[in-house]
Amino acid sequence: MKAPQIMRVVYAVVAGLLPLTLHGFYKEAGPDPRYTAAPGDSKFACATAGCHTTFKDKGGGPINFHGGGVAATFSQGSTYTPGSPLTITVNVSDPVNRKYGFQMTARLESNLAEAQAGTFQLTADSNKIVVICNNGTPRFPGRGCPASDPVEFIEHNEPAATPWTFSWTPPATEAGPVHFYVAGNAGNGNSTADADDHVYTAEYVLTPSAGCVSGVPKVTGVISAGAFGARTDFAPGSWLEVYGSNFANGLKLWDGPDFSGLSAPTVLDRVRAQVNGKDAFTWVVSPGQLNVQAPDNPGRGPMSVTVTNCDQTSAPVNLTQERVAPGVWAPPTFTSGGKQLLGATTADGKTFIGNIAGVPSRPAKPGEMIIAYGVGFGATNPTVAAGQITPGLAPLADPFVMTIGQVQLTAPQLVYAGLAPGFVGLYQFNIIVPDVPDGDQAVTMRVGSVAVPQTLFLSVKR
Repeated sequence: MKAPQIMRVVYAVVAGLLPLTLHGFYKEAGPDPRYTAAPGDSKFACATAGCHTTFKDKGGGPINFHGGGVAATFSQGSTYTPGSPLTITVNVSDPVNRKYGFQMTARLESNLAEAQAGTFQLTADSNKIVVICNNGTPRFPGRGCPASDPVEFIEHNEPAATPWTFSWTPPATEAGPVHFYVAGNAGNGNSTADADDHVYTAEYVLTPSAGCVSGVPKVTGVISAGAFGARTDFAPGSWLEVYGSNFANGLKLWDGPDFSGLSAPTVLDRVRAQVNGKDAFTWVVSPGQLNVQAPDNPGRGPMSVTVTNCDQTSAPVNLTQERVAPGVWAPPTFTSGGKQLLGATTADGKTFIGNIAGVPSRPAKPGEMIIAYGVGFGATNPTVAAGQITPGLAPLADPFVMTIGQVQLTAPQLVYAGLAPGFVGLYQFNIIVPDVPDGDQAVTMRVGSVAVPQTLFLSVKR
């Protein structure tokens, strides 16, 4: 046991005279300060000598090696409102071990090694966690850490198999980006630091919220994603572009902290859209445009679309929902001789298909695999709900038909048609280019009985 841990035991005796909730901490205390892998901390977190495990190298590591992980979710996504507390949940997972611990710290970008950002607070339910200062002593409620050691850490009080939930109060005034660093330990329970204990790390950045717009939001138009055909109808799970005014004070795109596991956020900077009263999944907010994924509403026909900024909601605008409403990625800048090219890449995703100014590009070759993308192609098997990151292959439930240059692709040429793994609501088509003549060949696609309405071409050259 290191000296700071001994000091914490002494503080525990004093704490017994106070109405604190530290009683569980000293059964199996968490790590000393500086084990989050943040700047100024041990770069291997607790995979070092004297902490949890040194693996086979006494110098430390490896971390993030054993198939598990540590993750944090933030109640306000990737933003914070100065002075307004938010809730943080930390979860550790591991394929083998079930005895978990963690340590987290929050730092200002101005000095990531030494500048404390805000304060952590225990909740009524958090008798299994504690806040400690950089000198290793507990930070008691109502007290700050010493000015000479301002950095603080929140960590497990005793190992647990469930997530830890606590609050964090940001600085009272806007302090720029705040970096959170968190380390998680998955122990095997033998009370020995050995290679069978696993250590994981993660980091997150929260930026100040842009605040609320004073005017009532106004929706002036809604289309499906513009680069995917800009349809005036949509399907459940389609991507929509919502246009108008008074949506937000600035531009905000979703980021890692905005997700809860595989679930995409419905609110960014306190801005949300709803389709028929059900929350859409919000990718981009800006003063005059939102990019959102439609939720899984049942049925067909007119659906109302509204935008809410804080507590003000727009008048509804209707858009027709269909069972499928397919559109293919074909940016307007991708043209050849005035013809709209199918947006596609080579199999490695690094080169676009066609002779396109300003980007790496070349025509496709017969026999090679290319990848195209779409939205609104409907159900898959297995089903993936709207707003979820696609965890693996999810082929289309309805038959998919494609032609290139009047040649209908055979089953072996349709390598994959379904949702793109790792993305939200994006469809992916891996196809083998048939033996067609050089030149710009017409492309058609159909899912079930519904054809893609775009007029598209693929550039081919041997």
